[in-house]
Amino acid sequence: MRPRHTSSVDPRPPSRDRRAALFALCASALACALAAAPGTTARAAGPLTVRIGFVAPLSGDYANYGHDLENGVQLALDDANAQGIKIGEQTAHFELIAIDDRADPRQGVQAAARLANQNVAAVVGHFNSGTAIPASRIYESAGIPMIDPAATNPVITSQGFANTFTVIANDAQNAGIAGAWAVEVVKARRIAIVDDRTAFGQGEADVFERTVKEHGGNVVARDFAPIEAGDFGPQLARIKAADADLLYFGGLARQAAALVKQMKARSMNTQFVGGGGVAIPDFVLLAGPAGEGAMAWEYGRPLAQLPEGPRFAQKFKNRFGADVLAYAPFGYDATWAAIHAMAAAKSANPDVFRATLKSLSFDGVTGRIAFDETGALKNGTSTLYQVKQGAWVPVATRGG
Repeated sequence: MRPRHTSSVDPRPPSRDRRAALFALCASALACALAAAPGTTARAAGPLTVRIGFVAPLSGDYANYGHDLENGVQLALDDANAQGIKIGEQTAHFELIAIDDRADPRQGVQAAARLANQNVAAVVGHFNSGTAIPASRIYESAGIPMIDPAATNPVITSQGFANTFTVIANDAQNAGIAGAWAVEVVKARRIAIVDDRTAFGQGEADVFERTVKEHGGNVVARDFAPIEAGDFGPQLARIKAADADLLYFGGLARQAAALVKQMKARSMNTQFVGGGGVAIPDFVLLAGPAGEGAMAWEYGRPLAQLPEGPRFAQKFKNRFGADVLAYAPFGYDATWAAIHAMAAAKSANPDVFRATLKSLSFDGVTGRIAFDETGALKNGTSTLYQVKQGAWVPVATRGG
């Protein structure tokens, strides 16, 4: 007697139903193998959807900065979608995923984790250094590029991370230029410094103080007021007693305006000089007549003096019904840095386009965008502004 056939393979040709089931199984396996890269979804014959994350304060005291930045990012995505940018063989459709961090480090880290879980291709943000520094660690672990348009503490790009980039001059550049200028150009004899005790404000105040001393200047007072403080009485009493002829403030416009109003009320003739984030219309509005003559060093060149600046400003106003506040052009350029890198690499997968991003070089609205070996902007510039007849007027530009 022949042995019983024990193979589990049916020697008969598969039926029509079995052939259909087998085809469906193979198609499913192929779809899994060809799953979209991080930050993307794709259809065989449709556009490639690319998700771009954005984090900034969209509520709270600094929401005006955050919405200004968000609008700059959205305008870049609008322009890219209108141009039909291709990534490989597919036309890309860019979508914005925006999260509010209220400029709070804890919420910033939570926002970074949420974006990492949503598999975005890149992140534009954060607004302030205090959130950008801890959030950058989350993006580094997730392998997602963070391209920062506003945070300026040099620590952001000095951590040795492969996924951290900035498109704005850092405090070593901006506050360093301000410190050298205070000694060599203004020839201030007795310099006072106040900061808001944030990673941003204290960071730029530290650089300013160090540069002043390197250039032989004399710092007669160094003080601080927490970012939520509105009363500068004790600090100004010490500064007035020290007979300071120049006061440098590391902080943002709201506190800066309160500071100059209180200086005026005390009949102080000390020249006020702010760091980044001060030379915006809000300062003039809040300070009123006390703001006349105030000075501030701001990142980049005046928008009106840049080749694409006036066109960008008009397009921005047409789209959002508001003027550029401060950092929207940097948000626009940060977004385009990611887009250009993906298009050149023919991939929205960070593991593929990261190398292209590192070697990228293009002319943005704010100037030439290219990164050094740490991811910091090469050849950043800074501009000195002064309030004249109720408006910020550019005085001089350094760097670049």
